[in-house]
Amino acid sequence: MTGWPSAPALCLALLLLAAPAAADATSVPGSRLFSFGDDDIFESSGLVDRGDVVFTINDSGDDAVVYGVDPASGRTVSHTTYADSVEDVEALAPGADGTLWVGDIGDNRHSRDGIAVYHVRPGEHDRAADRFDLAYPDGPHDAETLLVQPRTQQVFVVSKSVFGGTVYAAPRTLASGRANRLHAYARVRGLVTDGAFFPDRSHVVLRTYGEAMVYTIPDFGLVGTVRLPTQPQGEGISMGRDGRMLLSTEGVHADVLQVALPGRLTAAQPSTARPARPPLAEQAGRRQDPRGAWDWTAIAVAAAGVAGLGCLAWHGSRLRGPR
Repeated sequence: MTGWPSAPALCLALLLLAAPAAADATSVPGSRLFSFGDDDIFESSGLVDRGDVVFTINDSGDDAVVYGVDPASGRTVSHTTYADSVEDVEALAPGADGTLWVGDIGDNRHSRDGIAVYHVRPGEHDRAADRFDLAYPDGPHDAETLLVQPRTQQVFVVSKSVFGGTVYAAPRTLASGRANRLHAYARVRGLVTDGAFFPDRSHVVLRTYGEAMVYTIPDFGLVGTVRLPTQPQGEGISMGRDGRMLLSTEGVHADVLQVALPGRLTAAQPSTARPARPPLAEQAGRRQDPRGAWDWTAIAVAAAGVAGLGCLAWHGSRLRGPR
């Protein structure tokens, strides 16, 4: 008699059956550009590509440090301390005039009253950076993605959830000494772990552990999706001024991969994108369900898993019979 599958195996099967697949997603190859040579870089969670220097930060658990790395050798060439302490740093974004934005935005337990971003000038050791506090309009969220508009320097935070992410926009001018209130701006698909603006400032790329999605700006219309090379825990992504796209992953001496997006994505203009709903702030008062297609698919997956486990439990009780 064939036994029933274990609960984990059943859940995995249900997830594989119900998980959404991007019909237009193609796999893109990656080549190793360099490997981090510094033992102190153990969980690269964000990247900024300045050409001759690539900057990164560690995931939560490290001090407030930005590492500058020579991509030709993988050697650390700068070490910038920007604050006395941080809570859960997860993201890095390029700023104007060679500056960087660091996102202390992680919140796995959804327990933080607020989050913070730091405006850092790399190379200035042990100098406190400008800190700006941010507050969500709808309670705590975990986030690993920080986007900064290259021209205006407006800050965006993208939440991380199995039901897809929300793009939150900060005020165009950040104030220090008080919380800057974010507002929900758009919805995106996937478990987003990082993102970056294109050099054209009209597109952004957001990544998950296994995919990258290109969106138009400012409407966040989805242009297309690609499957990324396999990484142990791929979290970082950057877009250089020349369009070079790099990927990082957690782990000591981890490889940084260089990938090329298909021409249909890099050459796409806003008119070629699938239309998106207006920014969430413009939908106030409309009777629309805020969940997107990704949300409903994820909910269906969860429901299928619960139903499958229920069936398994019921069948097991029938086999055991009354005691």
